[in-house]
Amino acid sequence: MASNPFSLNNKTIFITGSSSGIGRATAIECSKMGANVIITGRNTDRLNDTYSQLVGKGHLKFRADLTNPDEMQQLLEFLPDLDGFVVNAGIVKLSPVKFIKTEDLDRIFQMNSIIPIMMTRDLVKFKKMKRSSSIVYTSSTAGNFNITPGNGMYSSSKAAINGFMKSAAVDLASKGIRCNSVNPALVKTPMMKLRYISEKQLKENLKKYPLGRYGTPEEVAYAIIYLLSDASAWVTGTSLLIDGGLTLT
Repeated sequence: MASNPFSLNNKTIFITGSSSGIGRATAIECSKMGANVIITGRNTDRLNDTYSQLVGKGHLKFRADLTNPDEMQQLLEFLPDLDGFVVNAGIVKLSPVKFIKTEDLDRIFQMNSIIPIMMTRDLVKFKKMKRSSSIVYTSSTAGNFNITPGNGMYSSSKAAINGFMKSAAVDLASKGIRCNSVNPALVKTPMMKLRYISEKQLKENLKKYPLGRYGTPEEVAYAIIYLLSDASAWVTGTSLLIDGGLTLT
């Protein structure tokens, strides 16, 4: 029987932002595909809830606030060698251009762009990423493909991580490390409730999606699994759209 190139058997996968949404779904689905999963997040109860849903054995969890340098250092020391790194933690806040505040912009870029970049640097610098490993960044259609009113801070931060991903793909190719991003449109996650959009606005917005519905965290997780697996061994520097056809309209 031929081996399954999408399998994650014997792969160690580290996922940030694992407490809810896409991060949680990715951790659970990776465990179903045979991976040894390492999860991290700020909220202990939600992190434990994710951990309880992982399939199989050999998984690890580490509660950490990624904005805290000491906790980041402890997390780095805790991690074993990795076959995959999923950079998922992120935040959003809507604001028209004339109301953008420096403190909001700093906070969003710190979490969505700077921390992922510096974590990538540290994992490579301290040789935590194995040869032929894969890094997947959770970006957004808002980064490069589809812009909505009042979303400038978030869009800019996600465009930044897509730009960094492509640069890292070139820089790390000689080490056999692949770098890609997933770019989902609106997905049914807790973050969706933070977009300050009414139910009426959501129903109207849904008309822009040719497939007629919003995505699920699991559907994004399946794309991440593809990019982590050997099935994508010749894929690097790619921004993979997962948008229900939104960018076609």
